[in-house]
Amino acid sequence: MRKPCCDHNKEEMQRGAWSKQEDQKLIDYITKHGEGCWRNLPKAAGLLRCGKSCRLRWINYLSPNLKRGNFSEDEDDLIIKLHALLGNRWSLIAGRLPGRTDNEVKNYWNSHLRRKLIKMGIDPNNHRISHYLHIKRLEFLPKNSTRENDGVISDTASSCADGQQITSSLPDLNSLP
Repeated sequence: MRKPCCDHNKEEMQRGAWSKQEDQKLIDYITKHGEGCWRNLPKAAGLLRCGKSCRLRWINYLSPNLKRGNFSEDEDDLIIKLHALLGNRWSLIAGRLPGRTDNEVKNYWNSHLRRKLIKMGIDPNNHRISHYLHIKRLEFLPKNSTRENDGVISDTASSCADGQQITSSLPDLNSLP
């Protein structure tokens, strides 16, 4: 059986928000000694926290390698592409985004990018056009639209001033996977 993560008495353990003094102690210790055994770090650094709490505080908030601020359009695109390829494997996705943590990427996906895809009519789970959008698209097609052999729907009612017909090519949503 594994030993408990904290050698301290539960009543002595500090919980909740970190103070600036605790942050500074953690930063000073890791700067001087480097990342090591997180289980032993709190006692050696003079903190009344558990090792897991110290590790998460360092990785998600205090590490100098972290990138702060909003996600760029390039990062958005990369997250969407990697999610389509890898699914919810956030640590692998975050590994391709320098300075971003897996938790930060996961939270950004769930709070922003997922909704963005839904608004675009794309199912965020399989990255395909939503069935709901497919039905709505068919409702808005003109009555005199015809389906051609190449899978493109054309509107035969459009014509130019000189009598020439214009064929607008719309993708046939029935032919999409």
